[in-house]
Amino acid sequence: MTLIALFVGLVFAYGLVSRRLEGTIVTGPIFFTTAGIIAGTVASSALAAGLSSRFILHLAEVGLVLLLFTDAGRTDLSLLWNIRDLPARLLAIGLPLTILLGAAAACLVFPGLTLWEAAILAAILAPTDAGLGQIVVTSRYAPLRVRQALNVEAGLNDGLSVPFLLFFIALAAASEESARASFAQFVVEQLGYGVAVGAVIGLAGGWLLGAAARRDWISGPFKQCGVVALPLLCLLVSDAVAASMFIAAFVAGLAVQKGFPDAGRHSLEFGEIWGQIINLSVFFLFGTVVARSWREIDLAIVAYAVLSLTVVRLVPVALSLIGSGFSRATVLFMGWFGPRGLASIVLGLVYLEHEFKLPGEATIRMATIGAVLLSIFAHGLSAQPGIALYARRVARLAATSPERRDGT
Repeated sequence: MTLIALFVGLVFAYGLVSRRLEGTIVTGPIFFTTAGIIAGTVASSALAAGLSSRFILHLAEVGLVLLLFTDAGRTDLSLLWNIRDLPARLLAIGLPLTILLGAAAACLVFPGLTLWEAAILAAILAPTDAGLGQIVVTSRYAPLRVRQALNVEAGLNDGLSVPFLLFFIALAAASEESARASFAQFVVEQLGYGVAVGAVIGLAGGWLLGAAARRDWISGPFKQCGVVALPLLCLLVSDAVAASMFIAAFVAGLAVQKGFPDAGRHSLEFGEIWGQIINLSVFFLFGTVVARSWREIDLAIVAYAVLSLTVVRLVPVALSLIGSGFSRATVLFMGWFGPRGLASIVLGLVYLEHEFKLPGEATIRMATIGAVLLSIFAHGLSAQPGIALYARRVARLAATSPERRDGT
């Protein structure tokens, strides 16, 4: 109860000054992570009581599912079709290269890790965070096609990272032959089932909501409740059929617009509020974990965190955008704003929940904590200045440049 009371008080306090903090470098994740670190340092034993990784995992899953659905719901489908090449480049080329380079960096920085343990760490830190990157994808100062590409990438790369993570866990803990067979199963179940679940729930739910709205059968508040019930349904059904709940939620957010075009507005009115509260609570709890673990952060952890946010992200993005026509400023902007946050916390907890007790588990855990912690502050503090600088660079580009074409 102490933990809940403290968090509720912080939400109230943050709400009182939230408008004054808009446009500053103090983001919600920075505020609540810092508060969690302070609280965990002052009263670590009391706050740790009853706090389990499973509880944080389920909380983070719900928050991420709501956030992904909301982000997808406000994605312009016609624009997405026009820029489909960009997310495809980032996901099909950038993501595998990120995992490959992340594993190589882990082997270099942590020589005690096996190859597959290094790959596990790389898969955990491969996805970008829709929540931490929200300030970028909603900023009107960045080109729309760039923002939407980053939004779609963040919406899908966490689910796409899950089969890699489970495959590497299987390789680290079992024979290679059984792992190969498992990988095909993971791909079919996590990706294929995830897309199918999201499409069915999104299309059917959108059609029913649209039909009810046209006949004036549904009241205003229940339009919001009906829309928000869809991502939660994705979570429950995905869990039952071993599908990726994250891909299902994002696909459902896109599909629901076909039958109910107002879904984005209604999901923003309700889902974003509660999704934001849940996500901030995860960052607060993450801060308490940092407070209990900071003594284990050494130079190697810091070095890998820096590599993960820079070279491991920037190089794959640059390679994936070869031939796209984007300026160097855009490539750097898209490469830098690939923050690690909720998605990596969820995948890290998924790994810990398997309880394989691999020799490198402590290193993987601390490297994940270090990278996420650095990302919260580095990307949060650089967001506003970075967007302003990038906007000035884009303004100098020719009107025919890809950045100035608004997705057409």
